[in-house]
Amino acid sequence: MSGASMLEKAVGELELLRRHMRTLNAVREFQPVGIIRLSEIMGLPKHEVRYSLRLLEREGLIVATAEGATESPACAGFMASLPGRLDEVSREIEALRAEISGDANI
Repeated sequence: MSGASMLEKAVGELELLRRHMRTLNAVREFQPVGIIRLSEIMGLPKHEVRYSLRLLEREGLIVATAEGATESPACAGFMASLPGRLDEVSREIEALRAEISGDANI
């Protein structure tokens, strides 16, 4: 794996995370909501929405119902912890940046 492909993989994962979070926010706003409606709301293909919904359900953040996806009771706690977790990611990126520029103690 080349250095460029390592970075591309990391960027791809962040883009996927962003899509999952957009999907979760749309579920929270429009619940109960199905795949077709989410696809229209988000401007994404149905297969991408379906994948995000499956992941969110597996993570326990949404619940599939006959009427459509709804947020789970665990969703509020996750959303409350999200800013702190994103801050952790930002600190890791800054630490990496410092190591690359030679400003960090290795």
